[in-house]
Amino acid sequence: MKLSLSVRVAEKFSDKRQTVMSLDQLAELAAAEGYHALCMRASQLGTHTPLDQVTEARRQLRDRDLAVSMVTGDFPIPENSAGGPAALRNITPYLDLAEALDADLLRVAMKTTDDIEGARRASDEAAERGVKLAHQCHNSSLFEEVDRSLEVIEHVGRPNFGLIYEPANLELCGQDYGAATIEKFAPYIFNVYLQNQRLGPEGQSLMSTWCRGEVPFEQIPVGVGGIDFPGVLESLARVGYDGFVTVHQASAGLGGPAEAAAQSVRYLRSIAKFQDR
Repeated sequence: MKLSLSVRVAEKFSDKRQTVMSLDQLAELAAAEGYHALCMRASQLGTHTPLDQVTEARRQLRDRDLAVSMVTGDFPIPENSAGGPAALRNITPYLDLAEALDADLLRVAMKTTDDIEGARRASDEAAERGVKLAHQCHNSSLFEEVDRSLEVIEHVGRPNFGLIYEPANLELCGQDYGAATIEKFAPYIFNVYLQNQRLGPEGQSLMSTWCRGEVPFEQIPVGVGGIDFPGVLESLARVGYDGFVTVHQASAGLGGPAEAAAQSVRYLRSIAKFQDR
């Protein structure tokens, strides 16, 4: 497995459009801490970004021997808003962005069964360009629950359409995120997101879910309780997953991006085997 740092590390938890670090600073941080890639989001580069800026960003990443593990090309997708699925109806600009960044994976969003046909068409166009599409395990989407996620993947029915396995969202939705789920998801896992939380009535944050209503939780750093990361990584290794594991923690309020990136990579390398840079 290889380690990736999401540019979300420099976003506020409640505002995915603002960043506290430049892409050049994030790239320098990722390289210094031994990550293999950055996971790109629209707070740094998106379909709204002029091509010359995207080209320069790719040069900065290449100079530091960093790949782009995945691209999330607009704001509605990570915001999980009603506009998230719009990319499925015009996937070309997102594929152009992925190509410019030498990335082969795009994140998409689906909210209703009407989005399934859009996902099929978008997957077909993506396949022509050697790109895969993936949907995160995410609250208030078609990928809240394990069995429903598998049904949607089957209905889309495209080999380049898969899943971003993310245990924290599954836990929020009352789903098992452990070995049994990873075994079910294994053929479809294209990326792994890791973020941490502690559920409980004392949590100062609320997450809206379709299956459980409002769920209170507290966002906490990776590796200080919460999600069973050793069990998750052991199960991923057992099913043969060898792709990117992405630190997907919004950390502007958790000691800052630099501390979070460093602490997370130290912890993850202490509990699982990752490729060296």
